[in-house]
Amino acid sequence: MPHKSLKRIGIILSLFIAFSIAILVGRYPVSLQKVFKILFDWGSTNYSAVERAVILDVRMPRALLAILVGGALSVSGAAFQGMFHNPLVDSGILGVSSGAGFGAALAIILFNRSYGMIYLLSFVFSIIAVLSSLLIGSVYDRHNKVMLVLGGVIVSSIFSALLSFMKYVADPYDQLPSIVFWLMGSLASVWYSDVLISLIPISIGMLIIFAFRWRLNVLSMGDKEAKSMGVHVGLIRIMIITGATLATAASVAVAGVVGWIGLVIPHVGRMLVGNDNRTLIPVSFVLGGTFLLLIDTLGRSITGSELPLSILTALIGGPFYIYLLLRTKGGGW
Repeated sequence: MPHKSLKRIGIILSLFIAFSIAILVGRYPVSLQKVFKILFDWGSTNYSAVERAVILDVRMPRALLAILVGGALSVSGAAFQGMFHNPLVDSGILGVSSGAGFGAALAIILFNRSYGMIYLLSFVFSIIAVLSSLLIGSVYDRHNKVMLVLGGVIVSSIFSALLSFMKYVADPYDQLPSIVFWLMGSLASVWYSDVLISLIPISIGMLIIFAFRWRLNVLSMGDKEAKSMGVHVGLIRIMIITGATLATAASVAVAGVVGWIGLVIPHVGRMLVGNDNRTLIPVSFVLGGTFLLLIDTLGRSITGSELPLSILTALIGGPFYIYLLLRTKGGGW
């Protein structure tokens, strides 16, 4: 079997292994044998109702959402890095995270931490942030990537200031801790409804990026080269931004702000399968899902209280990113 095929099989197997660990590991002990019976032998009675609820109602939806969110953030980061031809950008470059953070804080203050309103407002304001970035970027030249990034910086700063204002006016004993905890990202208290809510926008965003992933290879060569090959650069860029924004906004809405995945995981994918986005995009989805599954399992297992996701992704992602830069010396683009 070719070496590339073995590597891809190993990547897919890593997701299944991480998923199995996420289902098996937890504070409530359930043996491997009972886990198999609960998952594949629904007529069996060799397990208690509590054990069945722990596996099917607690760990299963959490693991499924971790795959969706991790995969979406990773693919969005890979798409933005390919589009901007810059290894230092991720899905938050156009203000998605800051817009979603403001929307969630607004919902926590105005609607008494209603999960439905947190999802809705964080999603809506992340979309508003990206549209504002596009609008600002088009004032001078709508095809200029630097202006687009500048628009994202401006919008991120504005929404960060609005988020700080929300923290300032929030109740310090009730609302402020909720805002801070949400901003650090978490998959606690996840239900199947959360998976379904995020599944539609993430699927649409992923399908758009998957459909245009081969054109990302052309955009990665530069705008002039892409235009000379007959590619409509502006249209492709808008489609990629739309897909990545939908996927990221839905992920942030249900899981909070989870950093580093969109920055680090695409680089790991490039080290394994190269720069071809036709392969890199699906590989990034699998690796992102695997990474967040392991991070979430670690976060709910190593301490008595659950650690927020962003703490672990930063502690692991930061040093690993330095290692990647030293190993690749910023090359490979």
